[in-house]
Amino acid sequence: MRSARLLLLAASSSLVLSLAALPAVAVSQAQPVAVTQATAQPSDPWAQAASDIPADANVRFGVLPNGMQYAILHNATPAGQASFRLRIDAGSLMENENQLGLAHFMEHMAFNGTTNIPENELLRILERLGLAFGADTNAFTSFDQTAYMLELPRTNDETVDTALRIMREQVSEALMAPDAVDAERGVIEGEERMRNTPQMRVIKTQLGLLASGQRLANRLPIGDLNIIRTAPRDRFVEFYNAYYRPNRATFVAVGDFDVEAMEGKVRAAFESWTPNAADGPDPDLGQVAARGPETRILVEPGIQSSVEINWIRPPDLDPDTVAERRENMVRYLGLAVLTRRLGELARADDPPFVSANAANATVFDSLSAGSVKASFNPGGLTRALATIEQEQRRLVQFGITEAELQREITDNRTRMQDAVTAAATRSTPALANGLLGAANDGNVFASPATSLDLFNATVEGLTPDQVTAAVRPVFEGQGPLVMVTSPVAIEGGETTVTAALEASRQVVVTARADEAALDWPYTNFGTPTQPNARTEIADLGVTRVDFPNGVRLFVKPTDFRDNQILVNVRTGIGELALPTDRVTAMSLANSVIGPGGTSKLTVDQLTRVLSGKTYSVNASLLTDAYSLNGATRPEDLQLEMQVLTAYMVDPGLRAAPFERARSQFPAQLAQLRATPGGVLGRDLGELISSGDQRDATPTEEQIAAMSIEEIRAGVTEGRAHGPIDIVMVGDITVDDAIASVANTFGALPDRGAQSEPLPGSDVRHFPAPSTEPVQLKHEGPGEQAIGLIGWATTDAIDDKLESRQLTILNAVIQLRLNEEVREKLGISYGPGSAATSSSVFPDYGFQLMLAETRPENLPVLFTAFDSIAASLREVPISEDELLRARAPLVESLRRSQADNGYWVSQLVAAGRKPGTFDEIRSNVSDLESTTSADIQRLARQYLTAARAWRLTITSDNPAAPAAAAAPAQ
Repeated sequence: MRSARLLLLAASSSLVLSLAALPAVAVSQAQPVAVTQATAQPSDPWAQAASDIPADANVRFGVLPNGMQYAILHNATPAGQASFRLRIDAGSLMENENQLGLAHFMEHMAFNGTTNIPENELLRILERLGLAFGADTNAFTSFDQTAYMLELPRTNDETVDTALRIMREQVSEALMAPDAVDAERGVIEGEERMRNTPQMRVIKTQLGLLASGQRLANRLPIGDLNIIRTAPRDRFVEFYNAYYRPNRATFVAVGDFDVEAMEGKVRAAFESWTPNAADGPDPDLGQVAARGPETRILVEPGIQSSVEINWIRPPDLDPDTVAERRENMVRYLGLAVLTRRLGELARADDPPFVSANAANATVFDSLSAGSVKASFNPGGLTRALATIEQEQRRLVQFGITEAELQREITDNRTRMQDAVTAAATRSTPALANGLLGAANDGNVFASPATSLDLFNATVEGLTPDQVTAAVRPVFEGQGPLVMVTSPVAIEGGETTVTAALEASRQVVVTARADEAALDWPYTNFGTPTQPNARTEIADLGVTRVDFPNGVRLFVKPTDFRDNQILVNVRTGIGELALPTDRVTAMSLANSVIGPGGTSKLTVDQLTRVLSGKTYSVNASLLTDAYSLNGATRPEDLQLEMQVLTAYMVDPGLRAAPFERARSQFPAQLAQLRATPGGVLGRDLGELISSGDQRDATPTEEQIAAMSIEEIRAGVTEGRAHGPIDIVMVGDITVDDAIASVANTFGALPDRGAQSEPLPGSDVRHFPAPSTEPVQLKHEGPGEQAIGLIGWATTDAIDDKLESRQLTILNAVIQLRLNEEVREKLGISYGPGSAATSSSVFPDYGFQLMLAETRPENLPVLFTAFDSIAASLREVPISEDELLRARAPLVESLRRSQADNGYWVSQLVAAGRKPGTFDEIRSNVSDLESTTSADIQRLARQYLTAARAWRLTITSDNPAAPAAAAAPAQ
């Protein structure tokens, strides 16, 4: 069944090959779904046409006479907005041997000039309407599809008609002018260079092992650099005409619009589209060959140590039916049990691996694979391999228990019930992506209610023996094929791995012991209290409630998403209580506070005793506070607050997660050294804070000297004093919020006054200007380098107007970087800008420009950086450029204001900062009132040559040759 296939979306970007897949479920007899009669037949017809699963009745499915499919769904979350997706049923698997990489290259060219839209105008048109490149305007190419995506901030005629016109032009009118093709070659090469990481090389090796002799093994979408550098225009045209055709296209529109009107617009935009050539052939994907046991080892400095045992079979291409989904769900439940067992082992004392999982999937219609995989610390191969092999065999031999089965059933049913309750307020982009995925995977897009119905029908009377029987075939087939990745050579190589696997098979396994029953121990935190003050902030829909013990509650009921309540709890002064001149064990606190559970229950015991409940907890140490975040539903609000209170007053702070984090650190440091981006992430925080050790990445020696006792003392003291601020936003009433706090945080003893920061801990400085860059080294390929320039700016503590204006300056800089560094110079795939204004440290903020490029291009890159800064200082930006920078920010902000998470983020400081509500009120107006003169003033004030600080990251390893000039066309 294609729904369980492995999806390597945006395969030209970073890929993670994981065989975990949860099949969607649905039930009952399918009702006929009306579709428009078509002359041409779609290459991938809607799955419900051949299924007994009913499609979601709210979706208008159709087919144009030219064979193009569409799906249209009204959804008003968020209000007034829409998501468009346009899928082409063709990806890298369709490429000929002389076209490797051209499916992805073609995706780029669809943005680089069409019959009626000049080369540089397409993105500008969308930016004027409020769509930002990347966030709202994007595309991806995978093995089997190419998709174009737009997030429309409005659904008025101008925005919708323009978006439809652009998408139609992209798929039928791309010019592929020779000069535009040549200009884009450097961008594609830059993308390949940026993606050329140890993780990408793992993917290549893994596909070569699993799909040996099949087309999939040699069709990574990024392609062949030689072809990218030299392919003539006619080769692009050949691919475009063969596969960009209406019968291979599926259009998806989800949003706050009239379905009838939208259907008419889609028809008007695409009905006249006719193909320019014969339909391209579907590829021969090859057959799964007979394979015996085989081992493959990839040694790659900076790679995560891992071992995976795979069994491969012919692909499951059965259509999406009730019976097929039932089979998949039963199998999934068994694999979920095995994955949970492996996860508990990873979280135990002295674990055999860092993480592990079991999975089954069909991979791009080429093969089906079952697997067990573990990631481990260097030197732990034998133990990790033995553990996953024996746990897999233990489940196959002895099966799962009734308690384990019921736990998975309960947790999955709860998630599906929550989905049914929240169905009316599902996210528009998520629904659009769901329809896109259904079209690509050959699945019926079913409603949450249908999925719940089938799940209940599937699990009714289901026994552990039935589940075990469904899982056993996952670990049968060709192989086993063992893949090992390691940063260092393995003594004895494949022979050692094979011997370790055979030795493990000789170990006798026994049945798993039953788990002891558990009770929830956190129901009484003291005498409940009543608030002593209540204040309404009516225009924002916020209520403030004060409790006698210093707890301050801020509640905002919303209708943004049914059945969702987000909670944030903050107290203490966080890292302001830590020294700035030395690294402390508190740098590992976030690896302990959450994973440590509570003193009475480990994380695994928590999930077991609270099975079937909707709750979450994310505990962290922040710059100026300790934070607890949770998400729940109205019926579990009281439980959520009990969990968060228990984490606050009775934390586990166990040694096991501390030792696990400490043991992983040397390997993580090696991984960071392997790429320029890793080195940037490792060192930039310390550098741009002028050596503040709270932002420094510890060394191996510093990690080795740390103790759990220091973390226990620091967390306990850090959370012992000061008011507790609680924010609740979502499907909640103020009275319910008060009740849930009154007998949890409100029942705690008086908190006393806030602690004072350590002397000097509330001060931070951007580094002094430099004429010569700070030079860092990475250990990856020599052709990879990063150049960065930065300037000190200002904070966002009291008056946020200037910091908000700086975000528009940053957006203008990003536009210039895209045009100058990416498009004109073609020396970097993804140049970026970043602006930060601190809400904690007075006068601390910065503006950055950075890009990945070849080392010999660094002088050109810095010249471009300097030129952009100089032009912003010397020449006022045009009103058009201001609009293109500002409109996406304003529309993104408006979109965020219809999300619960936005309001949590805005209200977390309300207890400590009296001006918070005014800052919320002025957010949009501050952006809208920013002028071209403001941008020039800020550039003159901050972006001066004398204030610039520079950084380069290069490698001493040999560099691959640069591209020669493209041939004349």
